[in-house]
Amino acid sequence: MFEHRYDPADIKERDLDEAGRAGERMLAWLESAQEDLDRIVGAGRSRSGQVEARVDANGRVLKIAYGPRATRLPSRDLAEETLAAVREACADAQRQTHDLMREALPGYDPAEAEARMEAMLGEWS
Repeated sequence: MFEHRYDPADIKERDLDEAGRAGERMLAWLESAQEDLDRIVGAGRSRSGQVEARVDANGRVLKIAYGPRATRLPSRDLAEETLAAVREACADAQRQTHDLMREALPGYDPAEAEARMEAMLGEWS
């Protein structure tokens, strides 16, 4: 369903049509899956376990909780632990989103699509 690889020097009309249909399927899925996406909450914890974070599917921080010993950490360490917990929570939310997409769109690999897009953009810069 999403496996097409296009040669930019030789794009055919049928390639554009298929890309358009794939885009329409993706948009239809996004509309129908919004409630599922809204329920995604990524969770992360720092290495010491003194900082826990929760984020939504868009990476917005919903909650940060500090353990009883967190205030004993030097401020720089506490900041690093907080960022680590948020990063882990974001990765968890992204994994959940990708799992949802893979389930709803057989043949589509969001991580591969992202890597291909980054490679294409890298070639243009």
